[in-house]
Amino acid sequence: MGLLSCSISETITPSLLFFLFSFIGFGTATFNVTTLAFDEGYNPLFGDGNLVRSPDGHSVRLLLDVYTGSGFISSRMYQHGFFSAKIKLPSDYTAGIVVAFYTSNGDVFEKNHDELDIEFLGNIEGKPWRFQTNVYGNGSTNRGREERYNLWFDPSKEFHRYSILWTAKNIIFYVDEVPIREVVRNDAMGGDYPSKPMSLYATIWDASSWATNGGKYKVNYEYAPFTSEFKDLVLDGCAIDPIQKFPNSTACSETDTWLESRDYAIITPKSRSAMRRFRQRYMYYSYCYDNVRYPITPPECAVDSNEKQRFRNTGRLRFGGSHRKQARMERARRKRRSRAASVSDDQTDM
Repeated sequence: MGLLSCSISETITPSLLFFLFSFIGFGTATFNVTTLAFDEGYNPLFGDGNLVRSPDGHSVRLLLDVYTGSGFISSRMYQHGFFSAKIKLPSDYTAGIVVAFYTSNGDVFEKNHDELDIEFLGNIEGKPWRFQTNVYGNGSTNRGREERYNLWFDPSKEFHRYSILWTAKNIIFYVDEVPIREVVRNDAMGGDYPSKPMSLYATIWDASSWATNGGKYKVNYEYAPFTSEFKDLVLDGCAIDPIQKFPNSTACSETDTWLESRDYAIITPKSRSAMRRFRQRYMYYSYCYDNVRYPITPPECAVDSNEKQRFRNTGRLRFGGSHRKQARMERARRKRRSRAASVSDDQTDM
C-alpha cells in the first residue's frame, strides 16, 4: 500500500469525519438554481438498460454490472456554465469503481480537448469513498492537475450536491454549497485553461487498474449491480450548437455576465473560510506539491508553506488519466464481455 497506508484517506472513518464536521461549521446558503428533467437537457450515452430513468423523469440511476457501465451526456455543448447534480453513490464493497461527473469536449476536439472532472473513487467494504478533481486544457493530458480529498459524510447514505462552475475567469468545484477548489485563470497557464465548448457527462465504470490503492483492489462483481443515483440536475450557461466548434466571441457575452453574477460564482469571505477549512482537513493530495511529477511547480499554483510541508511525501499516487482514454478502455471492456457472452451462447447451442 505504500504511502497511502499511512495517509488520512486510509485512517479516518466516516463516523469520525462526521464527528469532526460538527466542529467545522461549513454552513452556507443554498444556491438559487433551476433544475431540469432528464429529457429537458440530457441523453443516454452508453449502457442501454443500465440507465434507468424515474417515472417522473427528474432522476436517473446509472448501473455497473459485469457486462457494462453506463452514462449520460448533456444534449448541448456549453461555452462556460454551472453544472450540478445531487448524487448518491453505491454502498458496501465498491473497490475499483469510478463514478464521474465531468465536462469534456473529447468527442469533438480529439487532439486538444478540455476537461473538468469530479471523480468518486470506490473502496473496500468498511473504508470510505474518496474523490478527486482535475483540470485539463487544450489536450494537456500529460499535465494532470489532480487533487484528492475525503468527505465529511458517507456519500452512499444520502444525496449531496456536487457542482462545477466554469467561467472565462475561474473554475470552482463545490460539494453542497462549500467551495473546495478554485482555479484562477492566469496568463502563465496559456492554453492549459479550458476554453472550448464542453458537454456535461455522468458515468459509472470499472477502473480496477487504478481507482483503489493504485489498482490493488479490483471490482468484485459478486456485489453487482452497483448503482449511482442522480437528481435535481442543473445546466446553467451559454448553450452552443455542437457543429459550431468555434463560436462568435460575443455570442455568449450576455450569458457570461449573468453567470458571473450568480450566487454560486461569488466566493464570499465566509465561503472562502469554509474552503480553507475543508482543504486543511480533508485534502490529502495536490499536484501543486507533487515534486515527483512536477519538479518545477506549475505556474497557476499558489503555494502555501503549511500545505507544502504536509504534502511533501505524497507524490506516489496512481491516476487514471483523461476520460477520453477511459472511454476507450470501457468500450474495449464491453466488447470483450460481449464476445465472451457470444461464445458462451454458441457453446450452449451446441
